[in-house]
Amino acid sequence: MTDKSPTPPDRPDPHLDPSDDTDEPAFDWMKPVAAGKPTAGTAAGPAGSAAAASKAGPAAAAGKAGSAAAAGSAEGTAAPSATPTASQPESRADRKAAEAAATGPSDTAQSDVTTSNAATSNAAPSDDKARGAGAGATAGARPDTAPEDEVERRNAERRNAEREQAAKAKPVLPRVLQVLLAVFYPVILLVLAVRAVTSPLFLWVEYNRPGFPGDGYGFSTDDRMTYGSYAVDYLSNWSGPRYLGDLVDQSGERLFKDGEVSHMADVKAVILSTFGAGTLLILLGLVAVIYLKRRHNGGVRRGLFAGSIVTLALIIGLGTLAVLGWEQFFTDFHRIFFANGTWTFTLQDTLIRLFPGQFWMDAGIVIGSLVLLASLVTLVLTWPTRRRRGLGKKAAATSKGTDTDAGAGTDATAEAAPAADGTAGSDAEGPARTRHTV
Repeated sequence: MTDKSPTPPDRPDPHLDPSDDTDEPAFDWMKPVAAGKPTAGTAAGPAGSAAAASKAGPAAAAGKAGSAAAAGSAEGTAAPSATPTASQPESRADRKAAEAAATGPSDTAQSDVTTSNAATSNAAPSDDKARGAGAGATAGARPDTAPEDEVERRNAERRNAEREQAAKAKPVLPRVLQVLLAVFYPVILLVLAVRAVTSPLFLWVEYNRPGFPGDGYGFSTDDRMTYGSYAVDYLSNWSGPRYLGDLVDQSGERLFKDGEVSHMADVKAVILSTFGAGTLLILLGLVAVIYLKRRHNGGVRRGLFAGSIVTLALIIGLGTLAVLGWEQFFTDFHRIFFANGTWTFTLQDTLIRLFPGQFWMDAGIVIGSLVLLASLVTLVLTWPTRRRRGLGKKAAATSKGTDTDAGAGTDATAEAAPAADGTAGSDAEGPARTRHTV
């Protein structure tokens, strides 16, 4: 430690003549050394060795911190003990230099070691604290995030299951409407065919076709056409029984008897009921068609296809019965709708003369033919082909997607080939693209 205190002004000047001062320490080296007295060089020896040790390098001093500190302590102890034995072994500047050389390296090395140990000890707790904090955060986050992830996964699975169930579940109303459309279709066709037969046009065709039997009691074709048109019109209008009961022939007699008028009234009730039911079924069928067209793709086609099959089955069965026994078939038909004894007449009655048996047979053939033709056309138009079922579009889309994927893979392969070969990009891409195009 350097003394920086100022020199007192009343300090006497030093005696500089060494001739009369035999005890000057600067000349001790010229005197013989006594056996029991240590000299300044001997006292300074430990300090010199310590200074040499300090000059040997800070690394050696730092590596041997414990031994240097012990040596420094011993030397520091020996130096003061040796100093009092001499009267004045050295000057103050030399003594301070020796003390600094003796204590400096050891104190510096010890302070360096202490500083490094303190820094290491301070860094180690901070690292341990950081690791502990990270582990604590991780350990603390795991119990919180694990239940949330599990709940989210379960919710996602539940939503996926609901979507799959909704996609697989078929609504009930479209299926019911399809069934109703299939049931209504044959009835509607039958009603329309009956309406086509109960018209003046069919009556004119029948009376004028070759082979139709004539009237054996004097009605001409014109008479039949006139009187028959009254009967047919009565079936579809809202007139009462007097519409036929007040008709007279050319001789002024009543054209239809009371039994005939009563039977025609019964026929009119059946025909009007049939037409009304047919109209209602047509309206319901239109509603079903509109709903299925907007809400259920392919529902109209499937309903009409099933209805055409049902119609074909019915018309083929009824046609077979009619061919096998027309008379029995005709009788059973009248027994279903009319009471016994109210629909049988003689050959001289006007209804038999206007509508003989051949007329009803031809009417049955026309009705069956119209229904059969309509059902066949419907069957052909609604046949479930691949295109109508949408398989053609799906196959085309799938093939297009496959071609696109294949083309993308070929392009990727062609672009990757020059890179693998180490060829320049612009020069290699041209031939690769040309090969892909060809």
